Amino acid sequence: MPLPFLTADRAFDEAGEDLALPFDDRDQWRRPYRPGPWRVAAAALLLLLASYVLFAAVVTAAAGNRSGGAVCLGIAALIIICALRLLRMGTWVSAQGLRRVRFLITSTAPWTKVQAVRTVQQPVRWLGLPRTVQGQALVLVSGDRAGAEPTPLLTTHNADFLGRPEAFDRAADGIEVWADEYRTPA
Repeated sequence: MPLPFLTADRAFDEAGEDLALPFDDRDQWRRPYRPGPWRVAAAALLLLLASYVLFAAVVTAAAGNRSGGAVCLGIAALIIICALRLLRMGTWVSAQGLRRVRFLITSTAPWTKVQAVRTVQQPVRWLGLPRTVQGQALVLVSGDRAGAEPTPLLTTHNADFLGRPEAFDRAADGIEVWADEYRTPA
């Protein structure tokens, strides 16, 4: 028995596509796809670990070692920040440009600097690890880096799209549409 009123994304279940709503503000940064199950699972495991560390902080502080409890509390806060940053990673778009959010670094390319955004067949990293496999990548060709290799924005084997080729195709098409709409022709 489906209960659509209990799902957070019932509008997407009915429509079947990730389309922007007409009242959405196009000046806000948005990720045109949902985080993948691998990314969500990793963040959930980190949050589970943080809950154990928070429990250890309470036990340590209750035992009389306040400095040890404070250290455990700081470690738990760091783990929670890492989990939230892991969920924030990805490619974001807005009317201002294209933003690539990585774990420690965020880079933004204004649409005036974007020459092309296209899908190519190439070796890609598997879940961000050094091992590469043959797959597809959505790459950004930027005008401010003459002669540089295109920057991969999304791949079929990253934490958002591993085992979900249809989701990769939808996300790549969505970002390409944003690029075609906002970038200035070279």
